[in-house]
Amino acid sequence: MKRMKHLSARIITFALSVASILTIGTSASVSAATSNSIQSGINAAHGTGQPTELFGDAGVITAVTNTLLFIVGALSVIMIIWGGIRYATSGGNASSVTAAKNTILYALVGLIIAFLAFAAINWVLGALMAGTDASFSNQ
Repeated sequence: MKRMKHLSARIITFALSVASILTIGTSASVSAATSNSIQSGINAAHGTGQPTELFGDAGVITAVTNTLLFIVGALSVIMIIWGGIRYATSGGNASSVTAAKNTILYALVGLIIAFLAFAAINWVLGALMAGTDASFSNQ
């Protein structure tokens, strides 16, 4: 009885695998025949007020990049202020002074890395999108 259950489970798994392979093959040939239907589906699903481009001034990537840079900048400023408060209230304790200096140092290093990452991404996208406007702008 136990062996029969394993056999039926294997048959069902095999049948589903074959069905999914046939479905994928059929959908590939149908999509090749109607290449414009994908774009029309995207256009139909597009809501009003949503950006239509990934790159450029009004693009999604520009908005995400600007938001992340704002968050990193705000967190860095908060951590620099926190490190300054810790430094001022250390009372000359060597370990507290060192911890406060490390907080300020790590906040500055994080800010520099974030801006270098932004520059690297901008450079790579500019190189890949040669001939198109792939530059970002902080508005």
